[in-house]
Amino acid sequence: MGLFNFLRQEIAIDLGTANTLIIHNDKVVVDEPSIVAVDRRTDRIMAVGKKAMLMHGKTHENIKTIRPLRDGVIADFHAAEEMIKAMIKMINHNRPKWMPLPSLKMVICIPSGITEVEKRAVKDSAEHAGGREVYLVQEPMAAAIGIGIDVEEPMGNMIIDIGGGTSEIAVIALGGIVCDRSIRVAGDDFTADIEDYMRRQHNILIGERSAERIKIEVGSALTELDNPPVDYAVHGRDLMTGIPKEITVSYQEIAHALDKSITKIETAILNPTRAFRGYLSNRALPGRRRIHAARFGQTDLLEDQTPGSYCRGSVEGRSQGYWHSPEKCREIPIPDPLMD
Repeated sequence: MGLFNFLRQEIAIDLGTANTLIIHNDKVVVDEPSIVAVDRRTDRIMAVGKKAMLMHGKTHENIKTIRPLRDGVIADFHAAEEMIKAMIKMINHNRPKWMPLPSLKMVICIPSGITEVEKRAVKDSAEHAGGREVYLVQEPMAAAIGIGIDVEEPMGNMIIDIGGGTSEIAVIALGGIVCDRSIRVAGDDFTADIEDYMRRQHNILIGERSAERIKIEVGSALTELDNPPVDYAVHGRDLMTGIPKEITVSYQEIAHALDKSITKIETAILNPTRAFRGYLSNRALPGRRRIHAARFGQTDLLEDQTPGSYCRGSVEGRSQGYWHSPEKCREIPIPDPLMD
């Protein structure tokens, strides 16, 4: 069988609202923004990923940029299909032209709260992009396996993942998801909060990319940090005069701007949180772990900021039986006394 391995590829895909990651041979081979640029006249895909992101907010009337996923699910079927195809081609860009394209076996992470119709959209997009076998795994389970949690133990582990479009909160025990909740408040809402704050507080207009950069540079969940980031210079258009303007913002300002959205996420976590160990998955705002630990009384709240936890968990989950198809979603009921 080894002689024909080149005819088959196994890949894991984290199809995120903000970014898409692909793992192949235990390595992150693709880490690109989930965005495409399209020619309006011909509907031809002009760019995908980082190249399309560079165009975002700077296009003329003949070009539009599209985010195929919204709130963790596919919003534009055609754009999502083309994006997946283009990103898979990035894996095989060094493959000789005479060599046939491999048969693809894919596992794709999906939010835990999506409907059967939304699951079917993900599966169909992957199959049209060349997937011969497509499996779906819920993001909390993939994240838990990816960061090294023993998901089979009779102990509740709470996974809290704040992504781009959705925040996933799930309790995992005995190899299954005991309870879960998916709310559509996440990184994109943080970005919108910053845009709104700059418009209301400083009277300047900034774009999505600028707000994203502010979030990365000085984003914080607390107004007091042990190692605070330096203030960040922001350029935008003055809404009164219409001319360019530069201001400086601090992490304390951004913490105030994000407080409302962070509170919504904390409210979603609040009910079952005291019974379980907690894990924050994905890249975090500074101070987020501390604020959650303080408000929920958790002393063993751990944080994982390693990109690709979902994908790695998906790959490892293959050997542990956590891949499933939309028709056979695996749910294991756990008696309440185990959580006491």
